[in-house]
Amino acid sequence: MCGIAGLLRPGGADDSGLSDAAGRMTNALAHRGPDASGTWRDGRHGIALGQRRLAILDLSEAGAQPMHSACGRYTITFNGEIYNHLDIRAELEACGAAPNWRGHSDTETLLAAVRQWGVEPALQRLIGMFAFALWDAETRQLTLARDRFGEKPLFYGWSGADLVFGSELKALAVHPDWAPSLDRAALTAFMRYSYVPAPATIWQCVRKLPAASSVSFAADTRPGAWPEPKSYWSLRDRVVAAQHDRISSTQEAIARLEQLLSMAVKRQCLSDVPLGAFLSGGVDSSTIVALMQAQASQPVRTFSIGFSEGGYNEAEDARRVAQHLGTHHTELYVDARTAMDVVPKLPRIYDEPFADSSQVPTHLVAQLARRHVTVALSGDAGDELFGGYNRHVWGGALQARLARLPMPLRRALGAVLGAIAPEPADTILNLLQPVLPARLKVRHAGDQVAKLGRIIAAEGFDGLYRSLCSIDQDPAATVVGGSEQAGWAANQMRQLTTALDPLDQMTLADSLSYLTDDILQKVDRAAMAVALETRVPFLDKDVVEFAARVPPDMKVRDGRGKWLVRQVLYRHVPAEMIDRPKTGFSIPLDAWLRGPLKSWAADLLSPARLRRQGLFDPAPVTRMFDEHLSRRHNHSYWLWNVLMAEAWHDEWAQA
Repeated sequence: MCGIAGLLRPGGADDSGLSDAAGRMTNALAHRGPDASGTWRDGRHGIALGQRRLAILDLSEAGAQPMHSACGRYTITFNGEIYNHLDIRAELEACGAAPNWRGHSDTETLLAAVRQWGVEPALQRLIGMFAFALWDAETRQLTLARDRFGEKPLFYGWSGADLVFGSELKALAVHPDWAPSLDRAALTAFMRYSYVPAPATIWQCVRKLPAASSVSFAADTRPGAWPEPKSYWSLRDRVVAAQHDRISSTQEAIARLEQLLSMAVKRQCLSDVPLGAFLSGGVDSSTIVALMQAQASQPVRTFSIGFSEGGYNEAEDARRVAQHLGTHHTELYVDARTAMDVVPKLPRIYDEPFADSSQVPTHLVAQLARRHVTVALSGDAGDELFGGYNRHVWGGALQARLARLPMPLRRALGAVLGAIAPEPADTILNLLQPVLPARLKVRHAGDQVAKLGRIIAAEGFDGLYRSLCSIDQDPAATVVGGSEQAGWAANQMRQLTTALDPLDQMTLADSLSYLTDDILQKVDRAAMAVALETRVPFLDKDVVEFAARVPPDMKVRDGRGKWLVRQVLYRHVPAEMIDRPKTGFSIPLDAWLRGPLKSWAADLLSPARLRRQGLFDPAPVTRMFDEHLSRRHNHSYWLWNVLMAEAWHDEWAQA
């Protein structure tokens, strides 16, 4: 795990200029790699690569980067981990293509694989998380590549006449010719989704490399050119193909999932440094920890964060699971002040607007874990692959029922539900919770009523899904000069030309955007800010391709999501310890914006300041803030979008 950066200057450059620029860009990522740094340049061809190293495998100098292939043709700067690199080494040795290994790093294995098979065939063999830049001295070509699911970030773009790239935007921002322009269409998309969907970034001159793809630039590339990235693997293709290869046996599916997840956990526990896991007490993290502990010879280190506010605290659930499994558990209860101390750091940690408020507890639990370990496994991606979100449970059935109602009636019903203030709804539904069956119990019920009001009026399944994924239903009216190209999530739905089940459509679209651009990037920045490597066993290639074959009724059953994952977990943890309403990893944002964060928010949202910044129309912002403060409506997520964009603007756009 590292931070990588570099540049390509078409036409060549003097060595000192390249070294200085690459050094500055690399040092901007020191938090990602505190153990060592290195740069390499070839002025004749205008190429410079840099890396900040967090040593995980092969802690010796044999693992240092940038690294050259044994033949001297290739030079690489690599961020990530290749979990099956020992298998690839064995394959290379079996065909007589292995070099005289200098060490046991996965980077050296990758270079040998590229030398033997070429870039794309090597990429197709990899199981892991990574982003890398590879220079081919023979073809004089730079190739950038990213893992199948986008676990590791990679930004690239033009700064003056230089092609620049890096693990985070802050590396590009220290280039001497950095002069970006705000992309208002990207800001509009951010207001809808709380993140900027790939391949866009907040800057017009920079892009995110899409997951499962690579892009190449020749040494004589015309400055400003944008070659089309090439995909080397497609989740959509796997899901479509799996429609004709469904698993029919429930018992076979349970056994196979446990086998594949256990193998993924075993692969991802490969480390030369201390390793542990996040444990929220929910289905996904508990499953990963249970499988870790089943293979471990000593108690696994587990970590959780607790809040005193009711409805947001999962620490007690995590503690019970940890005690049952026998892990070495560490928990930290944080008060509002401790959590809010993270808020001023967020624009620096996430150097483009990012507003998933669980970024706060994610950073805190990463900070806690880093005091004891260097690597932590997580339960991320279980929801997207196995149908864990509320929309997966009732979205398809709801749309089928709503389709029978005329649109005027649906709009009227939606308006009535949308007018209900969240706190009275919470009070009424909380009184009913003790008598409701477990599958009908929900937390933050008032907010769910408001969401239901929005989606009832949505037209078609595309519209329903788009509404479910949207924080701002009309972001072009919020952003000054905003324009909304057709929403990414909706486009994904329309591009599914085969007749997929509604659940397959939703989980696929979630996996292609929300998972990559929100969940994985949230965790990467929150953890790498404290130099903690995170790993995601659910995103093992074999697990993902198996999930595509699991039929919808094994994912959602009896009103519960992730049914199949639960069956695996029940083999290790009693059902009564797990079966409870889904909480999500969140903070009491609505209350904090009315209380301890109120003055900070009021300053950022003042009409005069909004006009001066020029990002948002002050009128809707003022109205939403007033409605929130008066408790007429809970606009916390919408307001958090605006606040994170404004705070980001102060940090980066005015620097």
